[in-house]
Amino acid sequence: MRKLLVLLVCAVVTLAGADTTKLQIVVTNQAGKPVDNASVIVKFVAGRSKTKFGANIRTEWDMKTNQEGVAKLPSIPQGKILVQIIAKNYQTFGETFDVDEENKTIDIKLNPPQQQYTVH
Repeated sequence: MRKLLVLLVCAVVTLAGADTTKLQIVVTNQAGKPVDNASVIVKFVAGRSKTKFGANIRTEWDMKTNQEGVAKLPSIPQGKILVQIIAKNYQTFGETFDVDEENKTIDIKLNPPQQQYTVH
């Protein structure tokens, strides 16, 4: 009975880990320099769902980039994700990405703000 239970737990862990991705987001400016302290918001839009045996499924992650402009996420479900970047003195970035690999790095270049203009 104990061997069956261990085998069942190993099978569940293997299935749960098969459809996750370790995601790394690298944020730079147009000159290629890293943008530190940028807010990174990742929202899980759609993808494969696995039974989590009653556990809450996390669908949004908020974090900041480090001094190298890198934000590392824990294992997230594979599928479509929305990535939003908000940084001071840069335009806000938002785009949907399809994540279907075990390890993925997304490189994002932020643009400087546009000139303001009036209609009058």
